[in-house]
Amino acid sequence: MSEGYFPVQPAATLDAVPATATNNFLLVILDSCRFDSFVAAQPRHILRLGQLQRRWSYASWTAPSHYNLLMGLLPHSSPPHVYASEYYKRDFVRYNERLGCNGIGFERLIPSLYLPTLLKRELGYATHAMMSLPVLNPATILNRDFDTFTLMPTHNDMAAMVEALRFRDDAPSFYVLNVGETHYPFALPDEDPREWPRVSGVHGVFKHLDAQVVGGRLVEGEEPREFDREQLERLRARQIEAVRYLDGVFARLYDAVPANTWITVTADHGELFGEDGYFGHGPIQHDKVFEVPFVEGKLR
Repeated sequence: MSEGYFPVQPAATLDAVPATATNNFLLVILDSCRFDSFVAAQPRHILRLGQLQRRWSYASWTAPSHYNLLMGLLPHSSPPHVYASEYYKRDFVRYNERLGCNGIGFERLIPSLYLPTLLKRELGYATHAMMSLPVLNPATILNRDFDTFTLMPTHNDMAAMVEALRFRDDAPSFYVLNVGETHYPFALPDEDPREWPRVSGVHGVFKHLDAQVVGGRLVEGEEPREFDREQLERLRARQIEAVRYLDGVFARLYDAVPANTWITVTADHGELFGEDGYFGHGPIQHDKVFEVPFVEGKLR
């Protein structure tokens, strides 16, 4: 055995308290939603869940951020004078409240380090994902221990997700909803795709995937142009309006879920609208890319 190697015990041999979950759990991810866009929208229904928190994403792009989220690593609060290991320990204890059980901590994720695996195999959850963005399609590594994993027909229709929710009487359900209205081009479901804004050079290495999202229009060899401040302000206004629209969809969501349902609402990352010369997210180190809203609770 090499120095520094420590074998990982299978989950079944861990000295963990048996747990029985009583809550359905919905993780709703507003893709690309900036914290200050969320604040500016003044959502009323979403905040029925609890107090709005300013938190920080572990990643700056959709795919790696969702992997972190599905590891159980929700956006963090970044408290000072706290060891990282202690923060993880305290943060994972919150899953007992979210799931309505006892005995859940970070050690319960070992060795898979994947929340759907814990929920499905140890706690008997029905596990489902509905994704808006093509980089989260069923062929990706994210599709593990999900009973269903669906890439939605359109990238901007949370209402269709709400209509598709189903809950069982004999087992709790876990749903992860990746909501695309807050992602570029910040379009609402009834908006004509021909009217969607297009910013030159936005699509990056995933142009062909994004072409499915942004009106199916793909321009090869396109280079970024100088930022237009008025255009970028209009884009931020569109994201704010998308949050306002989604607030109404949440009212319908609350009517669709059983009483014993915990809902966590956050974002996978933020977005830049020209601040300090940046637009978008991903290979950008900027507070506004990592700063996200966080609200959670159980409706009373």
